[in-house]
Amino acid sequence: MLGIMDHLRYNGLCHSSATQTRRSARMRVKLQLVLCSDEGHEETVTDVITLDKDHRRIEHLGLTLAEAKQVLSTLQRHVLQHQIDTFLDTCSACADCGAQLKMKAHASRSFRTLFGTFTLDSPRLEHCDCTRRKTSSFRPLSALLTESVAPELLYMEAKWSSLVSYGMSLDALNDFLPLEVTLDVKTIRYDTLKVATRLEAELGEEQQRFIEGDPSDWDLLPLPDGCFKVGIDGRYVRNWFDKKHNFEVIVGKSMRSFTEDEADKAPSPKRLGFVQTLDTKPKRRLYEVLQSGASRLINTSELSSYRRAGVLMSLCIRCLHRLRCR
Repeated sequence: MLGIMDHLRYNGLCHSSATQTRRSARMRVKLQLVLCSDEGHEETVTDVITLDKDHRRIEHLGLTLAEAKQVLSTLQRHVLQHQIDTFLDTCSACADCGAQLKMKAHASRSFRTLFGTFTLDSPRLEHCDCTRRKTSSFRPLSALLTESVAPELLYMEAKWSSLVSYGMSLDALNDFLPLEVTLDVKTIRYDTLKVATRLEAELGEEQQRFIEGDPSDWDLLPLPDGCFKVGIDGRYVRNWFDKKHNFEVIVGKSMRSFTEDEADKAPSPKRLGFVQTLDTKPKRRLYEVLQSGASRLINTSELSSYRRAGVLMSLCIRCLHRLRCR
């Protein structure tokens, strides 16, 4: 009997010889979405997906990539639709008098997210007569969906496109995310340029100098707690539209060096790049990259340390100026 119990005690489980039954080679897994009220009461239960899983081969274990994509896409669709319905319900009454607004027209719009593209109802409602307004109707969903692409998807597209080509970015995103087949290289390029345009608009004005004080006094300032490495290089690239001419691309990277008590933290490199014949703010761009790394190293209450860290920024800006004047 002891030998039988040792044989049944596999994977840390102890099964009674009297109750042990042969399990089926397949099992059904049902994933449900339960929506709860603020009080914790279950309001609705929705069947998201049902999977038939086998366990006889190693490739059957756990979720496959295709199943994971299906789960994410289906769950995203249910959660997103519930959020949109809740938002539209809050906009269905007049904010001034509380009267129900009349429906003027039905419409829909698409919304691209990290886990799929979805079509959402976007009704047009008539304004209430209790208050005089500039327009007679409005679409409530337009106030919520200011863009047709979710910020996280824009971030992933821009992040991958800054590291590899648009085509490889598309392949990488399609490999791991349940994106629609309508996503193509042109769309990723357009989204990336849109993010770049917004970042360019947020860049400050160019200055002749960014560091205050007399350079002769910089060596007397105490060292800041921590440092970061900076590298700058340039290369001539052939013009795609005018292959007889080249243009110079200057790129750089700064990487933070952690102190001994922060050795377990992963480095977070900052990168920059520009074309010297087009960029009108090269010093500002380099300064912002270095400043974003230095701000995590320096206690801003120690002004002298902060100014000494600025010496490195000034030297890098001088090197950048020399690159441009070659």
